[in-house]
Amino acid sequence: MAAVVAATALKGRGARNARVLRGILSGATANKASQNRTRALQSHSSPECKEEPEPLSPELEYIPRKRGKNPMKAVGLAWYSLYTRTWLGYLFYRQQLRRARNRYPKGHSRTQPRLFNGVKVLPIPVLSDNYSYLIIDTHARLAVAVDPSDPQAVQASIEKEGVNLVAILCTHKHWDHSGGNRDLSRWHQDCRVYGSPQDGIPYLTHPLCHQDVVSVGRLQIQALATPGHTQGHLVYLLDGEPYKGPSCLFSGDLLFLSGCGRTFEGTAETMLSSLDTVLGLGDDTLLWPGHEYAEENLGFAGVVEPENLARERKMQWVQRQRMERKSTCPSTLGEERSYNPFLRTHCLVLQEALGPGPGPTGDDGCSRAQLLEKLRQLKDLHKSK
Repeated sequence: MAAVVAATALKGRGARNARVLRGILSGATANKASQNRTRALQSHSSPECKEEPEPLSPELEYIPRKRGKNPMKAVGLAWYSLYTRTWLGYLFYRQQLRRARNRYPKGHSRTQPRLFNGVKVLPIPVLSDNYSYLIIDTHARLAVAVDPSDPQAVQASIEKEGVNLVAILCTHKHWDHSGGNRDLSRWHQDCRVYGSPQDGIPYLTHPLCHQDVVSVGRLQIQALATPGHTQGHLVYLLDGEPYKGPSCLFSGDLLFLSGCGRTFEGTAETMLSSLDTVLGLGDDTLLWPGHEYAEENLGFAGVVEPENLARERKMQWVQRQRMERKSTCPSTLGEERSYNPFLRTHCLVLQEALGPGPGPTGDDGCSRAQLLEKLRQLKDLHKSK
């Protein structure tokens, strides 16, 4: 029945998109236990893609659209518990780190720093698709690292910039965001490690609560509690007022370009509340996400909202960037509101295509959470074409 409703809602918007969406919805109604077994087997046994087209030009390296192995892709509570709560997760992270360093000795993407009035934001490509960041007060030569998963890559950037690392901001506990805490805090003895005390951040020294502010030089960075992906997930908002520039949101695994993180330790209602926290920020806020997921996310957004012209324009730009191995960050929250389906659960077109109607009380909060949950389920099943 859900497939019929979705296909009807998309009538006239492209037969291909309707067929794709109907197929995804049909898959979502399959037997859950069988589906989980199949997906788990695929994630552990699929060989790595070995066939790659010729490079675009001698100076450009082709980056296949298929990403490296994501530890969170192996679905199941048992694997998630092993990854986050035992030494096996750390060993898996170390294996990821070695493979990524061999495959991408100069990083998976070419990034460009953003320089404002005395503040520099430097994205650092790490692992197969992660981003770490340095936020630098260029006058005081002080730096803050966000989610430093590869300590060697972050340290190389610190030395190149000639700055002193005084703080690490961790959005959450997963090793691909926190794995560099130990080494960097040893190499920089005065460095403080910030994060949520609810999340088990490795080598945490300074616990943060919602709306706490970290001050480094002229940098004023506010922590915002955004649980859902993990229980203690935080995002960090660099206030733009002191340097007369845009504010910057370092979103970890809460929000990506045209996407959002999976809800591992919360409910759809929890995640919706966290996304609404971000929606309350200004349109000109720069979004610096934790992963390079733009092309895949925009592909999925085109399935659920095929007539969104803002998404189409952004997809064309992203594809040009990725053909040249260029990073797609940052976007702005204003842009994200126009094409990111996970920030558009209030939009009628998505509600008609996928979502339940308002409850009997007239309060649409529940229906928005249900729509978000359905979008997340469909995204988990979606494979970009």
